[in-house]
Amino acid sequence: MGDALIWFLQNIALGVWNILYAVTHPGSWMAWGSDPESLIRFIYYGASVEFFFAVFDVVLIVLVVGLFRREFLWGAVRVLEGISNWAGRIFAWAGLLMVLQQIMVVFLQAIFRVAEITVSPVGIGITFPLAWYSEGLKFYNALVVALCLSYTFVQSGHVRVDLIYAGVSFRAKKIIDMVGSVLFMVPMAILIWLYGWFFLWRSLVTPPMSASNTLDALLLRARVVRWNVETTGFSPSGFNAYFLFKVLLVALAGLIFLQAVAFFYRSLLEYLEGEDAADRYLDRDILGDPAEEKQHEIHSGAS
Repeated sequence: MGDALIWFLQNIALGVWNILYAVTHPGSWMAWGSDPESLIRFIYYGASVEFFFAVFDVVLIVLVVGLFRREFLWGAVRVLEGISNWAGRIFAWAGLLMVLQQIMVVFLQAIFRVAEITVSPVGIGITFPLAWYSEGLKFYNALVVALCLSYTFVQSGHVRVDLIYAGVSFRAKKIIDMVGSVLFMVPMAILIWLYGWFFLWRSLVTPPMSASNTLDALLLRARVVRWNVETTGFSPSGFNAYFLFKVLLVALAGLIFLQAVAFFYRSLLEYLEGEDAADRYLDRDILGDPAEEKQHEIHSGAS
């Protein structure tokens, strides 16, 4: 137990050093075109213990500073929730595009018997079979699910099962929220990220990278590493950009983690400041419900 605690504290201290080194030596992990080893380092550290503790240190520093200057912590909450809201409000339109494209596919295929569609927005024609557009509908659905999930959480649009939560006091609810964000949201986001990170890069570069490889073992492959973007679809004429789904998997994990941090900060602030701070600065969409509009006006005035 003592060794684990020492290891944890050492990595917290090293996290600050790693952040400073990464910021002052960007060429060691960003010069992908001229230095293949920098790409290898980026891939390795993207799902490493070092990266976790660097992020953990940032979260911890913001928390400590915010406890002394609560407006600073409220600002962090607004920024993190704003990221979720920004992503959700933009990519929710993918649902409309999905419906319109489905209608287009049905009409062109069933009525006009069109086999392919050519798009030339800037005078350069790009032709894809109709099956490509049909299978591409899955990508729109993935956009909505992956990039609007944290937005739905901010908007309280997720399903709740309140067996204990609804009957406890306000501060007890905030404790439950903080425990839930730390024990459920954060571990889930980290697991998805760890599996999704190398899953993504195995479809972008060759030779394949694995989480079980050490940095030294991966650096030995720097001479032979090549970009090899996966373009294989489920069918010969179907949607062939399936690596984008893997990008969305990583983005999903990142947004969940950021929202978990925002939810923890908000719950802590509301616990410390009491019921008057409930839903402070919370930017929720108004859908025309008078009661909801009134409640939003109250909270906005309190802010």
